[in-house]
Amino acid sequence: MIFTHKILGLGCGIIVLLVSITGACWVFKEEIEALYEPSYTFSLADASPLSASRAREIAQMVFPEKEIHGTLFREENSAVEVIFYQAEPEEFYQSLFLHPYSGEVLSHKDHFAGFFAFVLRGHMYLWLPPSIGAPIVKYGILLFLVILCSGILLWLPPQWKNWRQRLKFHWKSATRWRRKNYDLHTIIGAYVFALALVFGFTGCVMSFPWFYYLTYKAVGGSKEPRFVIPANQSQASLAPDIGIDQLIPQLRKQEPLANSFELHYPTHDTASIYVEVASNRSVYYNRDYRFFDQNTLEELSTNSIYGIYQRADFSDTMIRMNYDIHVGAIGGLLGKLLAFLASLLVGSLPISGFLIWYGRKNKNRRKTPQKSSSQY
Repeated sequence: MIFTHKILGLGCGIIVLLVSITGACWVFKEEIEALYEPSYTFSLADASPLSASRAREIAQMVFPEKEIHGTLFREENSAVEVIFYQAEPEEFYQSLFLHPYSGEVLSHKDHFAGFFAFVLRGHMYLWLPPSIGAPIVKYGILLFLVILCSGILLWLPPQWKNWRQRLKFHWKSATRWRRKNYDLHTIIGAYVFALALVFGFTGCVMSFPWFYYLTYKAVGGSKEPRFVIPANQSQASLAPDIGIDQLIPQLRKQEPLANSFELHYPTHDTASIYVEVASNRSVYYNRDYRFFDQNTLEELSTNSIYGIYQRADFSDTMIRMNYDIHVGAIGGLLGKLLAFLASLLVGSLPISGFLIWYGRKNKNRRKTPQKSSSQY
C-alpha cells in the first residue's frame, strides 16, 4: 500500500498540483468577470425587440464564415448575446453583444482569450496540445482516486479509538521539519479526503464517457444519458423564420421569472429548435431544455436526461448536478469558497508528499569527511 501510494503520488503529483491550482482559480470566474466586463442596460423602448432571425443575420455579417451556436436573450432591457462556436477546421469561440432593439453591435468577447481561458487550458490539458494534454489529465485524475483511497487506508490508525489523535498537530519546539511536513500531509489529507474524492470523481464523470455512463446506471438511470435533439413531427412549414421569431416572446410570457433563454437554431430542415431556459445564472443542473417543432412550434418531448427539469428523477438530477458539484456552485457562494480552499489544500498534498519522499531518501546521508590538507 505504501509503495502504491508513493509511486503513484510521485508519478501524478505535478498533474494533481496544476489541476488543483487551476481549479481553485476557476471557481470564482463568474463573480470576478462581472467586476470588469461591460454590463449593458437599456430603457425599455416602444420599438419591437430584436428578433432571433435578425440577431442571427446581423451576427453572421460580422463573422460570415463561422458557425452560430445560439443566441442568448436575458432581460428585455439587456444586450442580446450571439454565441459562435465551432471545433473544426479550427476552434472558434466568440460572442457578439447586440443592442436589444436596434441590433447595433456593442462589443464582442473572445472566450479563448484572457486569464480564465489560460486557466481552463491548464486545467483541462496542462497547456499542452489537447490531443496530448487531455489524456494525461484524465488518466492522472483517475489515478488520483487510487492515491486518495490508498492514502486514507494508510492514515487509519491500528486501533480505531485513537483516530482523533490522527487529526491534531502535536508540534513542540524540538519537532523537526520532517515530522511537521509529515503531519501536514497526513492531517490535511484526512480533512480534505471527502472533497478531494468528490472533485476527482466528478472530474472523471466529465472526462470518460464510460465512467459517465456507469455512474448514471449505478444510480438507477433509465433514460438516454446524452443530449438528444428530437426531429420535427410535422411537414407543414411556416413562412421562413416566422416560427423562430415567435418563440422567445412566447416563452417570456410563459416563464416571466426566467433569467435567460438561449435559443439554438436548427442545424437542418428536420431538426427541432431547442431553447435552454435558465432560472438561475449560478447553477446549470436545474435548467429546462425545451424542444419545438420548427414548422408548427409544437413542443416536443425527449427521452434524454436533458429535458424539463421538473420531470427529472433522482438519477437524472445527480448527473445534471455533476458540474455544479465539481466547482462548488451547488452550495452557492459558501460552496464555492469551500471548493476554493479545498482545491488549494489538495494542491499542497503533492508538495508535502514529495518532501516526505525526499526527506526519507536523504535522511541517512552523511557528509563525507574531508581529508586534512596539512603539510608535513
